[in-house]
Amino acid sequence: MSRLEQNDYGNILKENGLKQTKQRSAILDYLEKCGQPVSAERVFLEIKDQAIHVNISTVYRFLELLSDKNLVNRINIVGDSRTLFEVNRKIHRHYLICLDCKRILPINSCPIEEYEKSLEKRTNYKIMAHKLIIYGYCPDCQRINRE
Repeated sequence: MSRLEQNDYGNILKENGLKQTKQRSAILDYLEKCGQPVSAERVFLEIKDQAIHVNISTVYRFLELLSDKNLVNRINIVGDSRTLFEVNRKIHRHYLICLDCKRILPINSCPIEEYEKSLEKRTNYKIMAHKLIIYGYCPDCQRINRE
């Protein structure tokens, strides 16, 4: 269960020294429902479609603030200047990302978990986190590029 349940927005924001507003709740709600990394622009367009008055700069600032508070994760994609954001569900995720259409496919398991444990033993580091993003071409883009 996510930390950002709709009825907990006020509590989560308050715990992190932030005010709850209609715009902030709408942003959090969209991130929670979306279930995948999204750009600030996409969040802005979705909120705007809900007839909630918000500026793109407000969305950017709030997402950055949530990232600083570790409530959302930032994902940067090679070859794409946008930063994507997703709710920090306190479980880490890894992704396959298409270099052509930018489709994002979550990897449901952690293929480097054992390697991380081995690395900790060998180096005496206390590893706190890791990210794995694998880039390639999705089946649709492969098919299009072959035609």
